[in-house]
Amino acid sequence: MNEWTHIIISSVLFVVTLFAITKIGGKKQLSELSFFKYVSGITIGSIAGEVIMGMEGNLLHGVLAIVIFGSFTYLHDLIGIKSKKFRDLFEGKATVIIKDGKVMEENLKKEKYTIDELNSLLRQKNVFKTADVEFAVLEPKGDLSVLLKKEYLPLTPNDLNMPVTPEKETNTVIMDGNVLNDQLSLAGKNKAWLDIELAKVGVTLDNVFIGQVDSYGRLYIDTYDDNVKIPSPQPGKLLLAMLKKCQADLEIFALETETSEAQDLYNKNARKLEEAIQKVKPYLKE
Repeated sequence: MNEWTHIIISSVLFVVTLFAITKIGGKKQLSELSFFKYVSGITIGSIAGEVIMGMEGNLLHGVLAIVIFGSFTYLHDLIGIKSKKFRDLFEGKATVIIKDGKVMEENLKKEKYTIDELNSLLRQKNVFKTADVEFAVLEPKGDLSVLLKKEYLPLTPNDLNMPVTPEKETNTVIMDGNVLNDQLSLAGKNKAWLDIELAKVGVTLDNVFIGQVDSYGRLYIDTYDDNVKIPSPQPGKLLLAMLKKCQADLEIFALETETSEAQDLYNKNARKLEEAIQKVKPYLKE
């Protein structure tokens, strides 16, 4: 076997082997590296490189070494799922870096981080003052988890006791001008509905780069031609405006009528409609 043939065959062989090892390891292998995976990944890459470049003449020896290291990684994940002590030993523990706005200098030194590196990690979390931080933890994979003090946390609808509608997954129903029937079914729609919606905005299917249906059943599309103006669907706002107009009409009728019985009836129904509007309002906002 000449030099070029050896490189081609060994490259193909190790691409297949490394792909199989990574596939068996699962998506976790593609996430940020733990200590063990860092060491294992460097070793496997080094073995593959040496064999491909001919520094190790026997291909099977290289494949066997990679399979052994891949097996170690696989066993590491399996045991790690069942044993916290094992995880602490091989992956490390989380370390508190900031508590009550104060930097834990000893823990920072223990993890070999400088104050500049800590500030950089905080800025990546949009935090620019350590005094604003209630609690910050350096995770085993090197990420910094930050909890701001309560007064600096953003308001949520829950804080204001505001009712919100639950969000569901957005389904991509058109891609590159082709209808994705499975996604269309998941969205609870069909091809006839899609044709009607496209006709409403005057766009043909061939001109749609991507089309998505949100949790409210509305279709949003992006066309190949960026100069095409797509009107935003606003049926919810129109319905809300109509309901408010009906309520206002009832109140006007109550003021104009001279019969007390009719006035009470109009006011009663106006109040009922107002209650109904408040209940459906979160669902009709766009």
